[in-house]
Amino acid sequence: MASLYSSVNLTATIRFLGGLGSTTFIVSPLIHLIIGIAMSKASASPIVPRAIPDYTTSEAGNPFVEGWYADPDTEIYEGLYWVFPTSSYAYDEQTYFDAFSSPDLINWTKHPNILTIANVSWATRAVWAPAPIFRNGKYYIYFGANDIQEDEPAEGKIGGIGVAVADKPEGPYVDAIGKPLIGDYHNGAQPIDQDVFIDDVDGQAYIYYGGHSHANVAKLNEDMISIGTFDDGTQYKEITPENYVEGSQMIKRNGIYYFMWSEGGWQGPDYAVSYAMSDSPLGPFNRLAKILQQDSAVATSSGHNGVFHVPDTDIWYIVYHRRPLSETDGNHRVIAYDRMYFNDDGTIASIQMLVKDDFANGQMFDWKTYGGDWTVANQRLTVASTTDARALLDTNFTDVVFDATISITDGSGDAGLVFRAANLSTGADEFSGYYACISATGSVTLGKADTGAWTSLGENTMEVSVSTEYQVRVTAVGSEISVFVGDLTTPQVTATDESFVGGANGVGVRGAGANFGNVSVAKAS
Repeated sequence: MASLYSSVNLTATIRFLGGLGSTTFIVSPLIHLIIGIAMSKASASPIVPRAIPDYTTSEAGNPFVEGWYADPDTEIYEGLYWVFPTSSYAYDEQTYFDAFSSPDLINWTKHPNILTIANVSWATRAVWAPAPIFRNGKYYIYFGANDIQEDEPAEGKIGGIGVAVADKPEGPYVDAIGKPLIGDYHNGAQPIDQDVFIDDVDGQAYIYYGGHSHANVAKLNEDMISIGTFDDGTQYKEITPENYVEGSQMIKRNGIYYFMWSEGGWQGPDYAVSYAMSDSPLGPFNRLAKILQQDSAVATSSGHNGVFHVPDTDIWYIVYHRRPLSETDGNHRVIAYDRMYFNDDGTIASIQMLVKDDFANGQMFDWKTYGGDWTVANQRLTVASTTDARALLDTNFTDVVFDATISITDGSGDAGLVFRAANLSTGADEFSGYYACISATGSVTLGKADTGAWTSLGENTMEVSVSTEYQVRVTAVGSEISVFVGDLTTPQVTATDESFVGGANGVGVRGAGANFGNVSVAKAS
C-alpha cells in the first residue's frame, strides 16, 4: 500500500482512540498516519492501530525487547501489537509467560507473569509457545506444558497443550478446563507448539500443532476450549510437510493459506523456517522453500515464528527467535522481527536479517560497551568525552556497507566507526580491527588497531564542526576500504589492507564525546 506521506523521519505525539481511552505514543521514523478499522486476523479484537509501521526491519534494533525469550506468537488487540513468547531458560525454570505490547512496533511495554503454573493445576515445567486468540469477548492462550513424551500418558503422566482464558490481553490468564486440551500423541505428533487460526470464510477455528516431526490440525468448537470433529468422524488430521520438526504457524493472504514451520535442531545452525501454500486450511501442504535461516554475520538458530499483518495494508513482518553470535548457551535466545515480502505469484521471498538501530526506543539492547559512559538520548547513542571507548554490536561482517551519523560533542579528539573488530578490551586501541573517524581538528582518518599498535592507512582534511552531525559510510570489500563523509559518491579516504577479513561492527571515540545515530550494517552487494 502506498504511503500517505513521504518517507521521512517524523517525530510526533499522536492520540488514537482505543477501547480503554486515548493513548499517547511517540511516532518513530517511517510511520504514516491513516484512519481505518480492520482486523489483523479474523481472530483479533476489532480495534486496530491507526498508525502504519512501514519498516524494513526493527529499525530500533533487534532484539526489540530485553531478555531471553523464544517461540513468539502475535496478535493485535485494542489498538496495540502484542507479542507472546516463551521464557527461554532451562525447562524447570519455564513456569510463566510474559507478554509485550506496542503501539508502533518500536516502543514496547512488558506485561510480566500473564500466566504462571500457579493458575494451571497440572502444569509444572516446560511451559512453551503461547498462542493467543480473541473470541466470544474473551482472550485465550493455548500453551504446551510438561514436555510430555509419547509413552508417558500411558504411565499416568500429564502434559500437552492447555488453554487459558482472560478478560484482558495482559491477563491474568487462568486454566480454562483444568486439564490438557490435547494430552496425547495423535499421528505421532507431540502435543506442543500450537497455533490457533480462525478462518474468515466460515468462522471455523483450527489448532495447528506438533513436535517430533509430525504436524496435526484439529477443529476447535465454538467454545474454544474443546476439540471438534471433522465430517469423516476424525478429530486429528496429519498435515506433516517435508522436513517439518515443530513450530506450526498459519496465516492467510489473498485467499491463500500459508502453513509455516521450523525445521532442523532448535539449538543448531540448521534451525530455520519453511512454508507451504494451499487453497484449503486442511492442506495439502507441500513444502516450497526455506525462507528464514541463520546468517553467520548476524545470528544463529533462527526459527519458530509468528507473523504480524499490519491492518489495511500488505505490510507483513515475521517475528521469530534467534541466538546472538557470541552466545553458547542453547537457552540464550532473543526475539526479533524483519520484513516479510511476497512475490507477484504469492510466494514468500527469502527473508534477510537486517542490522539497524535508530535508537527510537531509547534503548541499546544489543550493544556491548568497552570503556566510557554510554547512554541513549534523543534517538542517539551518546558517550561522554573520554580517552578511549567503544560500543560494539554482536555481528561478524566481512564485506560490508556500514552507515551511521556522527557528531562530536566535546573534546579535541575523534569519533568514528569500528569494523572487522575482534579481541575487544577497554584499553586504548587494544583490539584488532579497523577504525574510520572524523576529528574535531578537521580530518578524516582510516586506520587499524592491532592489540595496542595503531597504524594510519589514510587521512584527508575537511572542515569538521563540533555538534554538527555528519553521515559517515564505510565500504569494505575484500582488501579495498573506502570512507565517505556527507558525500556518499566520492570517498574522503581509500586504502588497501588485508589485515582483517571479518569481525564486529560498532562505534568509538578517542579523546572526545560524541553522538551516533541511524546505524545500518549490511552486506556489500
